Amino acid sequence: MRRKKVMRAAAAALLMLGGLSAAGTLPASAQNAGEPLASQSMLTAMQHDFGLTKSQAEARLKAERAATDLDPTVRATAGAAYGGSWFDAKSNRLTVAVTDDASASVRQKLQDAGVTVRTVERSARELDAAKARVDRLKAPKAVTSWRADPSTGSVVIDVVRSRAADNDVQRFLANARQAGPVTVNKVAESVSTLAAGTVGGDPYYTGNVRCSIGFSVYGGFVTAGHCGQPSSAVYGWDRSYVGNFQGSSFPDNDYAWVNVGSGWWTVPVVLGWGTVSDQLVRGSNVAPPGTSICRSGSTSHWHCGNVLALNETVNYSQGAVHQMTKTSVCAEPGDSGGSFISGDQAQGVTSGGWGNCSSGGETWFQPINEILGRYGLTLHTA
Repeated sequence: MRRKKVMRAAAAALLMLGGLSAAGTLPASAQNAGEPLASQSMLTAMQHDFGLTKSQAEARLKAERAATDLDPTVRATAGAAYGGSWFDAKSNRLTVAVTDDASASVRQKLQDAGVTVRTVERSARELDAAKARVDRLKAPKAVTSWRADPSTGSVVIDVVRSRAADNDVQRFLANARQAGPVTVNKVAESVSTLAAGTVGGDPYYTGNVRCSIGFSVYGGFVTAGHCGQPSSAVYGWDRSYVGNFQGSSFPDNDYAWVNVGSGWWTVPVVLGWGTVSDQLVRGSNVAPPGTSICRSGSTSHWHCGNVLALNETVNYSQGAVHQMTKTSVCAEPGDSGGSFISGDQAQGVTSGGWGNCSSGGETWFQPINEILGRYGLTLHTA
């Protein structure tokens, strides 16, 4: 194999800036002494996408890293009274919601940890249970997604604005309200997966479908499940054989993994496509809602936005997919399977969304840690 092919394959085996997962030990995102928060190109991208100055971008990255590292600890401190947590970009602080059951000492411990404490009516466990009841309902296509939202204390259901008054939508909402507290949010478009027909670029191909590599794992890479069936052959950007889908699930889930061989290998890198430097992957700690996140894909390349919600159910025409993370990052057909990353922490693989990178939109990804656990894989980290 030509050196160019090998180097390109190695880089392509980690497209993205993924998710952070809770850990009881020292988080993998802990910064080494003297290690910069981000590359200069990353800071430039944040200044462009978020309208920040360099010092503001540096301050936000530092605050987000601290919030991500702190999140597992405050969840444990709040215990059964935990109502959810999210990053507030205005204050650069983690907000933790607790119910009235939280004792004064628990509240004080949370405040001493440096978080903003908010009292809510329902615990995260209660909201998750209400969402699980909604998950059992059959949703019409005009209902695009739903999620447990601690900031509103309800299950937020997104419906297409032009179809909100349809009888089947109203029946679904009526049944959902019997399952628990509901807030209805109207959106512009329905959602769809982001696979594409065969075109040139730096992707992988299976049949006549083009998708994007997510993250390198030992033995292969992870990607979206709707991109291929188990045993389907996979070909790289140069059409040379890479491997086969070893496992795939869609709908219900949207994840898969592909073994790598035939002269290809894996590296802990996500492509920056010239917009930013290629990014090293150092772990998979879960980024809380409100933090910044970026996506790498073979069609629209590198774009950034914010985490909007965790554990959301997305209603595609092929069926519902559960436990997704919602973001404000745009994407386009062919970006499916590509990397979502926050700082140097892998977050997940691109599933679908609405809109595009000219007019804007929203996307969802399947969290990386769920994929690793499902298939017993180990993330390749730097």
